[in-house]
Amino acid sequence: MTAVHMTTRRPGALALFWGRARRNKATAIGATLVLIMVASAILAPWISPHDPLEQDIIARLEPPSETYWLGTDPYGRDILSRILWGGRVSLFVSTSAVLIAMVVGSAIGIISGYVGGRFDRVTMAGMDVLLSFPSLIMGLLVVAMLGPSVVNLILAIGLTAVAPFARIARAPTLVIKEREFVEAGRAMGFSHGRIMGIHILPNVASEVMVMGSLWLATAIRTEASLSFIGLGVRPPTPTWGSMIREGFENILDAPWLSIFPSIAILIVMLGLNLLGDGLRDATDPRLRHE
Repeated sequence: MTAVHMTTRRPGALALFWGRARRNKATAIGATLVLIMVASAILAPWISPHDPLEQDIIARLEPPSETYWLGTDPYGRDILSRILWGGRVSLFVSTSAVLIAMVVGSAIGIISGYVGGRFDRVTMAGMDVLLSFPSLIMGLLVVAMLGPSVVNLILAIGLTAVAPFARIARAPTLVIKEREFVEAGRAMGFSHGRIMGIHILPNVASEVMVMGSLWLATAIRTEASLSFIGLGVRPPTPTWGSMIREGFENILDAPWLSIFPSIAILIVMLGLNLLGDGLRDATDPRLRHE
């Protein structure tokens, strides 16, 4: 008789992570809110009822009506259209900044944790210096030095998030580099780059993605804060933060000028935090039942 040995291939770490995330209600609700806001921003050129830059002094400070669903600003510009177009700028700046921070910070964390020793101590000391500055203050310093523009805003926000991503990638790297499959790779002569890119990175990617979803909410808040104090994208380009600042001059007579952009920020941040909480639960070993 011949024994037939059947082997089942276990799903990878990312596959298990996404499987758990899909079963989480918070993840589904958060993802739905985020997708709605992202889709409305992407489709702004087609669904905006008016030109966001078109001025109509006769219709200035109109309250919400059938013509202007969310009212108009002091220049007669449609608030709904400006929120939709402002979402494109705010989400683009925040997403680009977080992606840059994810790539740079994760690379620093993985290399630092893998190399170890004095290099690790010096690198993490530099990250601690960055972490000592509040994200808004760091962004304020960078934008004030470089000047307000989309690129500088992305760099400023990205710089504030590099250190947290480096920390979150370094911690599991210290554990994974001592595992048997990494030692086997070294014994087989694999290069350090291959070990870090193929064996370590996939095992830390889920935690980095969780951090990314949570920091995206922080990046949106930082971008809105910088725009609110006049260090964001230059007018007349609409952003949610600049719209809130412009509405403060008429907060008593036309409160909708600041309320509706604030609600847009609230929805996105609520969705991202729910999404981040769900993804975090998916990576929690205490909640795994596989």
